[in-house]
Amino acid sequence: MFPGRLYSVSLLLLLGTAITIGQQPPPADTTIIFQPSSPDLVRPDAFDNPSKAWGFDIMISNNGFGAGGFLRHEFSDEISGILTLAISDVKDEAEVEYFDIFGNSVIPGKKNRLIMIPLVAAVQYRVFSEDIMDNFRPYISAGVGPTMMFVAPYAYTRTVSDTSGVTFRFIEEVEFFESLKYGQAKYTVGGYLSAGAYFGAPYGTLIGLSIRYYLVPFPQGIEIMEGVTVKNFGGFYITLNIGSFY
Repeated sequence: MFPGRLYSVSLLLLLGTAITIGQQPPPADTTIIFQPSSPDLVRPDAFDNPSKAWGFDIMISNNGFGAGGFLRHEFSDEISGILTLAISDVKDEAEVEYFDIFGNSVIPGKKNRLIMIPLVAAVQYRVFSEDIMDNFRPYISAGVGPTMMFVAPYAYTRTVSDTSGVTFRFIEEVEFFESLKYGQAKYTVGGYLSAGAYFGAPYGTLIGLSIRYYLVPFPQGIEIMEGVTVKNFGGFYITLNIGSFY
């Protein structure tokens, strides 16, 4: 009878244990929620397209080559402001350049070299913005600002008399960098009208091409060719713009 009682006692213990486990409450939730120490550490933010750009200008005209730089700011999709600084050579239409057998050049009758440096603040207006895709952005612009004309001597004239009293007149060209030492600056107010377009993606690299007409009046006049006073400078310039947004 002893084995039978042992079996009954074991069965009662197993049943009691099962009942006890079934009556125990479920374990507490151990999920941990982390919060930043600063409530503003994580917040949504919106990306704004860059509105400022800077770059360089390469200019070509009848006077030769010029160069410059620009700063540009977009106020809206259509309106932008641009500040340009350029430097270019200025020539008279009557200039004719000759070369001797040694390759030296001379321009008979030329008296002064002129270098034009305009600083212009302009407004650009993008045209057809609703009709043309953003990879081709035509515009028109106009601006005004101070202009410096640097006048340097091109040649000196000297006379020599021989023993018989005959006078010879010699024109001696002054080397370009040496002539700058004897130059002087003259100032006026000028400006330009322009039409052009930017190409490619609207942000990132800025590449454009334009035609500018500079108008730089000098009421008192400046002498380029000997005996000829010029009162209006400037003209048409084909300008290549290369820049970047920031």
